[in-house]
Amino acid sequence: MRTTPDRLAIEFICVLGMPPTEFVRLTADLGVSAISLAPQPITANPHGYPVWNLLEDKALVRETKAALADTGVRIALGEGFLVRDDMDLTTFAPMLNLFADLGAPVVNAVSMAASPETFGTFARMAGERGLRATVEFLPLMPPASFAEALAYVDACGADKAQVLVDAMHFFRGGSTLTELAAADPAKIGHVQICDVPMPPRTADYGLEAREERLAPGTGDLPLADFIKALPPEITIGLEVPETAKAHAGIGPADRLASVVSAARKLLAES
Repeated sequence: MRTTPDRLAIEFICVLGMPPTEFVRLTADLGVSAISLAPQPITANPHGYPVWNLLEDKALVRETKAALADTGVRIALGEGFLVRDDMDLTTFAPMLNLFADLGAPVVNAVSMAASPETFGTFARMAGERGLRATVEFLPLMPPASFAEALAYVDACGADKAQVLVDAMHFFRGGSTLTELAAADPAKIGHVQICDVPMPPRTADYGLEAREERLAPGTGDLPLADFIKALPPEITIGLEVPETAKAHAGIGPADRLASVVSAARKLLAES
């Protein structure tokens, strides 16, 4: 057996806007040791959480750091970066500083930049702060597949640039397990898993990705084989927002307990 539950993380969109200190403590209560985090929510807010922003609220940053220290939960990934060719990437400096301060080892960017050099600039900015940078590929924009993402980071001109592999985007974009198993493990910086139907049952890819992914084992993805093809120590984040269940009155603890249980079973069998 190559995997343990300690590899698990809970991705921030799973909690649908929950403030970070509550998120950290919920994660600890679920027995999971890591989370991803963004400076502010980017999802639907069916539970009516108060608005929060770590870039504007220094007290909240202190409270988040205290919660991390108290629980032993770590931040595995900093999120919220969208890279485009025409933008001033120096505007990301405060976000990068925030994640360095919170102890995140990796920051992830969704790229709308056709030029890999643009992502390379972002990755070098991250590296100056001791952070590794990943690019997340998805079928809606370049890079659109795992193979394209590997070529993208190779061409970006930044040392230690890596790829984030999201199971939904990986399989929906036509990437293969053979490609994953053959890749240089050093090129993979973070992994996110969920389940989805294949083929999709909705035409709104973005909405499905943000709000209605499925728990492992409840869709059609070959997740056990996917995990077997991954580097053995890579963090595996659970990216399972279930907005419909939240609107039906199911709270985050109950939603995520079943997701974590399904993931642990999957990891034990992989």
